Amino acid sequence: MHQQQKLLEESVDGGKIMCGIIGYTGYSDARGVLIKGLKALEYRGYDSAGIAVYNCKSNKTDLVKCKGRVENLEKKCEDILGRAGIGHTRWATHGEVSDENSHPHKFGRVTLVHNGIIENYAELRKELTENGFQFKSDTDTEVIAQMLEHLYNGDLKGTVGAALSRFKGSYALAIMCRDYPDCIVCAKLSSPLFAGVSSDCVYLASDVSAIAAKSDRVFRVNDGEIGLLKKDGLKVFDLDGCRIRKSEIKLKSAERSSDKLGYKHYMLKEIMEQPAAIRRTLSEIIGETGRLKFKGLHMTRAEINALDHVVFVACGSAYHVGAVGAYACEQLFKRHSQAVIASEFRYMHPHLDEKTLVIIISQSGETADTLAAMRIAQEKGAKVIGIVNVENSTIAQECKNVVLTKAGREIAVATTKAYSAQLAVVYALAIRLAEADGAISRREAADLVEELKAIPDKIEAILSEPEKIKPFADIADQSGYICFIGRGVDYCAAMEASLKLKEISYIPCEAYAAGELKHGTISLIDKDSLTVALCCVDELKSKTISNINEVKARNGRTITVSSEGGDITVPDAPDLFMPMLEVIPMQLLAYYTALKRGCPIDKPRNLAKSVTVE
Repeated sequence: MHQQQKLLEESVDGGKIMCGIIGYTGYSDARGVLIKGLKALEYRGYDSAGIAVYNCKSNKTDLVKCKGRVENLEKKCEDILGRAGIGHTRWATHGEVSDENSHPHKFGRVTLVHNGIIENYAELRKELTENGFQFKSDTDTEVIAQMLEHLYNGDLKGTVGAALSRFKGSYALAIMCRDYPDCIVCAKLSSPLFAGVSSDCVYLASDVSAIAAKSDRVFRVNDGEIGLLKKDGLKVFDLDGCRIRKSEIKLKSAERSSDKLGYKHYMLKEIMEQPAAIRRTLSEIIGETGRLKFKGLHMTRAEINALDHVVFVACGSAYHVGAVGAYACEQLFKRHSQAVIASEFRYMHPHLDEKTLVIIISQSGETADTLAAMRIAQEKGAKVIGIVNVENSTIAQECKNVVLTKAGREIAVATTKAYSAQLAVVYALAIRLAEADGAISRREAADLVEELKAIPDKIEAILSEPEKIKPFADIADQSGYICFIGRGVDYCAAMEASLKLKEISYIPCEAYAAGELKHGTISLIDKDSLTVALCCVDELKSKTISNINEVKARNGRTITVSSEGGDITVPDAPDLFMPMLEVIPMQLLAYYTALKRGCPIDKPRNLAKSVTVE
């Protein structure tokens, strides 16, 4: 079994891979920096949070942690003083949400935060116990700390290097030691970690966006590296102790910005940003002559012609994009195409070879299941294309063929603009493959590109009157069960519409291919239910309307979305591109429904933005 897959399946101290790490050492108040950084990272998990700050007056590390949001922590640590510290925000997977399970953890002279899984923790725990160490918990994090204590010889960097050689699994670590005031040691394996350097301080974070605005220069910490953060700078070493010269990461302006710009919620702001996000994305793909160009695509025409199978692999909303992509490739590229949920991909024991194209879709580029699927595809010799929104992500680094979406930073947990940018890319990619293969002519490709370029203007028309959706949110709010239906690519859009509504409003929702309605689901239809029918594909519209009539005959409430004659009307476009339009009012429906119900829209319960654990 692939190492990455194995370590993800053997979680010990639940809730650490999804979490956020922040660190700071400098001349300013560490507490304020850490709290602000944790708020920026809270999308990675908000079950609990904690900080540890070295107090130079008392020569000890003050630690405060608690369950709940960062704002709860902020109220409890107002008296914490110091100029160096580490922090952690947690998303629980296996361990309960409690103060005790929150990070940081402090043992002896060592204080640390940890994302990841130490596979051989039981073996190491036994060894340490035999050497007289006593354990307070069953966590693998405590094993890390106790091993550091066991190996400590006065040289913190050397001790960390020796300890890392003993660990099997994955980790991102930020470590403080009582004997090294104002110093933070960091290391990682299969979990993202970045360091930001300014003239008088150094930052550490598991997401570059948490430190980008504060840092003059940002560096990626790579696997097998140990970083020493002191207020006067950053030094990075390999596991043998040799100094490494690091290359600075170039950041986009979007990675430094997180302003709501007057909107009540990030989600609404990001919904409204979709036309611009699609235009930016397409501008990188469509040349001045209108021809498609993919800078990160390194496949020859001969390699494209040799393909006989296309597989889209992704999770969540990105999987819904992949489902649309499969329809597009079947229709245009004329190859057998399918979409597979990344978490199921490897259990299918997929038959992959050099004639298979695997298209990996991930907003963050760090999704664990998607990463594992990508590595399997590469190992089996398939051609792989990664579609990601984060240029410095693991997928972007490991994948030979990469297409970047230009959605910009998306802060709301429920994706909107990143989803639309991904759709734009898969459509453009399907057109490019089809033209290169000769399945469509250059003229046909040019016509499709022009239709695709027109989509942002049509989305703007929908977004110019968002208030029109509010009455439908009232209906959704009053419904005990909501079913979204559609046929063809309408069904793909129905899946995304259902996900958006359920994840931020907490109303039970399902999506079905409309033809399946009679195969069991119709038993749930009553006066308290709502069926939302997406019927924008002209050739299938009449069949979906028949399904709606069946619902009405059983006293169920209905809402139809169509380019003509629907309760909600969207501009017309080629059938294949309609998901880009019909999803917009569905995003607004989800937003206004959640708003009416008083839900925490940007940070829905139990969810995190970047899913880096199974």
